[in-house]
Amino acid sequence: MNQEKSRYQHAEHEFGPVYDQNSKVLILGSFPSVKSREQQFYYGHPQNRFWKMIAAVYGEALPDTIQGKRELLLRNRIALWDVIESCDIIGSSDSSIKNVKPNPIDEVIAHTGIKRICCNGEKAYCLFIKYNPELAVEIPIRKMPSTSPANAACTLERLIEEWRAALYLQ
Repeated sequence: MNQEKSRYQHAEHEFGPVYDQNSKVLILGSFPSVKSREQQFYYGHPQNRFWKMIAAVYGEALPDTIQGKRELLLRNRIALWDVIESCDIIGSSDSSIKNVKPNPIDEVIAHTGIKRICCNGEKAYCLFIKYNPELAVEIPIRKMPSTSPANAACTLERLIEEWRAALYLQ
């Protein structure tokens, strides 16, 4: 137990949300991976399929810079953030997350036209519901298959299909 306890690190979310007043769909992750924290931007691990999925859903080229990724999201009216502002975590393991301080998701909602929230994976969904029960009632929310490499059972093609259905507002 002490050895596991010593592997925990307190981590802060050190980069802000991506959104503008035109954003219609908010995608929420749980907390940035070690690679994402190093790069100071979302989904920085090369094996994470988030950027491949987003580019495919919108029929666009895969962006290779942070600015290109930001522009891809905003051009398609997507806001992006994480549920957690800070927590204790072992590496990038969602299952190890404890001592959560949530991000103020309602601040992004207040400055946008968000019509749907898509949670990238089970952990993001459960944490969002736990810390934002009022928003979960006000805005339709969807639990999406995680783009993480840990979700290897879900193919890229299936991710694209499921996310496309959720991201296009009817």
